[in-house]
Amino acid sequence: MNIHERQQDGQPPQTQKHQPGVESKMEPAPVHPTEYKGADKLKDKVALITGGDSGIGKAVAIAFAAEGASVVINYLDEDEDAKETKRLIEDRGGKVKLVKGNITSEDFCGKLIDQTVEAFGGLDILVNNAAKQFPQTSIEDITSEQWDLTYKTNIYPIFYLSKLAMPHLGQGSAIINTTSVTTYMGNEELIDYASTKGAIVGFTRSLAQNVAKKGIRVNMVAPGPIWTPLIPSTFDKEHVEEFGVDTPLGRPGQPRDLVGAYVLLASEDGAYMTGQCIHVNGGMLMSS
Repeated sequence: MNIHERQQDGQPPQTQKHQPGVESKMEPAPVHPTEYKGADKLKDKVALITGGDSGIGKAVAIAFAAEGASVVINYLDEDEDAKETKRLIEDRGGKVKLVKGNITSEDFCGKLIDQTVEAFGGLDILVNNAAKQFPQTSIEDITSEQWDLTYKTNIYPIFYLSKLAMPHLGQGSAIINTTSVTTYMGNEELIDYASTKGAIVGFTRSLAQNVAKKGIRVNMVAPGPIWTPLIPSTFDKEHVEEFGVDTPLGRPGQPRDLVGAYVLLASEDGAYMTGQCIHVNGGMLMSS
């Protein structure tokens, strides 16, 4: 697939029954940076990535490993995708550890940090990427249970992991949070999801100020419509078929499109950036 081509007809209509979805069932398969050539920008660093088995997290894990980082990938229950991501990294000589578990639990988040440090001797980069969404056509259809689960998945773990990571982070460390174009533009079917992504913006900018004196940088990336398992597992076939083709660039983004922003924010190339947001959205939003 040529990721630069406009897609007049979108993707084949498809759905999956359960979130966060399985990448191996997607058609076409998302495009990942499997040929990415690193330049030791993250040599000897240790990175923890939530939702790293597929989609954006997978692409970031592959790129970070190619840049020399040892990578810990957290995922919920997508064993097949996680094992494939591990294989791709190890086949290129990278170091990776898989940690399965639910980050809505603060106790598990503590164990995740501990296992990262135990596996690779420290922690330098935290990428808070995992998320869920539940499209609804009316606010009246959003239950309290859905609202709570969306917040407990999308924002609570960012607080838990950032707080628990602090004893291990220091000068030159980086936290990168995944927000979304939806919080800047709004989305009529994703009221709760968009609001959690807005909370991430406020959290990121505030934490960046709080830890700047420690030399820890905190930034975020705001993807637009990206072709990940979250799309067929949360939208109907018609929405999937049209997904991303109405962007100015005329196509959905691919996970591969995101890695430059995350590598920049994780490395010394982004040493004078904190509290910032990089928008990778195909031109949907020209300013923030």
